[in-house]
Amino acid sequence: MTDPAARRPASAPVRILVCDDHVVVRAGLLALLDSAPGIEVVGEAGTGEEALALAAWLTPDVVLMDLQLGAGIDGVETTRRLTAATGAEPARTPHVLVLTTYDTDADITRAIEAGATGYLLKAERPEELFAAIHAAAQGRTALSGPVAGRVMANLRKPRPALTDRERDILAQLATGLGNREIARALFISEATVKTHLRRIYDKLGVDTRAGAVAVAKEQRLLP
Repeated sequence: MTDPAARRPASAPVRILVCDDHVVVRAGLLALLDSAPGIEVVGEAGTGEEALALAAWLTPDVVLMDLQLGAGIDGVETTRRLTAATGAEPARTPHVLVLTTYDTDADITRAIEAGATGYLLKAERPEELFAAIHAAAQGRTALSGPVAGRVMANLRKPRPALTDRERDILAQLATGLGNREIARALFISEATVKTHLRRIYDKLGVDTRAGAVAVAKEQRLLP
């Protein structure tokens, strides 16, 4: 499979599609990128659905993607669909560079798992943004300093020691089942499920079902 970046002449500008639901932010990005050497903005989108349609038509090298896009699909799902590009030629599949204000472990993990090439915070200097865009166009990873620090910290963090039964319950929890349904699926009592859930919450440092699933995904605790 040929790398899309390899098909773009070295002297050609990086073709960018900007996706952000805030009109003022988007306008500021467009003005900023217009001043950047070797970068050409070919389109702008305010929703994930619009980004998908424009990407198929404009075939940008890089999509600059916000995570929160209001109504419709979010930036993570848009990234997943852009990078999957089922049936598309490799040269028509863009790289996605996330540009957001959100730097939680869950957001970073979801974006990278969806196929994002890089993850940048909006507080970065323009020069860092330009360099990240050029890196993403070549398929190289580009991370903001704080994001890189979080990624490394998570890699070094020991995984919580869950029992086999707790892992079973956590896996069922991730499918959206309630306590009663989990009890039936695992042939145990509902009271036993609740006991295990309390232990899971304590070990993962959370207090909600959604929090447990999010941490489990970050720590690769789910099958």
